[in-house]
Amino acid sequence: MPWASLRPLLPGGPEEVERCIGRLRTFASELLRWNQGVSNLVSRDDEPRLIDRHIAESLAGLTVINSLGCKKLLDFGSGGGFPAMPLALAGAGERWTLVESRRNKTLFLRRAVQALGLSHVEVVTGRLEMLADDQLRAVRADAFTSRATLKLGPTLALAARVLPAGGHAILWKGSGVHDEIAAAGEALRNGWSEPVVHALRDSVNAIVVMTRK
Repeated sequence: MPWASLRPLLPGGPEEVERCIGRLRTFASELLRWNQGVSNLVSRDDEPRLIDRHIAESLAGLTVINSLGCKKLLDFGSGGGFPAMPLALAGAGERWTLVESRRNKTLFLRRAVQALGLSHVEVVTGRLEMLADDQLRAVRADAFTSRATLKLGPTLALAARVLPAGGHAILWKGSGVHDEIAAAGEALRNGWSEPVVHALRDSVNAIVVMTRK
């Protein structure tokens, strides 16, 4: 796998970068082992391109998160750990809460968090809309991340329940992002800042960023 391609995406000097790549390799090994022997986390077709399709696209959000000064982040629908795990390993934010409703995936995430010693990452099993009702303090955050989950409108409705005014929604989207922005319509304009779309290099995908009013 082309691990060297991640170096330009990672902060710090050469030693720090190589240390981070080593931790990313450990995470990838755990994910592939689980994917092949326990439960599906990513498509089998994506296994050979795990770096460029999943890890690099996740790390593309690092400069966005750092530039916004996000400290406490909630990742919705974490699945196999993207984008949250690569970002946490690369030093984004100070505290992460990963919310995933499927127990088999949260079991993997907890195993990976333990194996990597990520004391600042918490994994929660449940549906976010219910957690926001019952455990709002636990899931409150100043930034909300999500990759390949719901359409933009429903995602923003969930994000609004856990973000204060000034909080940021940072969403990984596919080629239909502009159609999703248009479809969100009045709800987007009333509750959120104008979307800023960051195109991902060598990809049709993008990261869209909005700030709650």
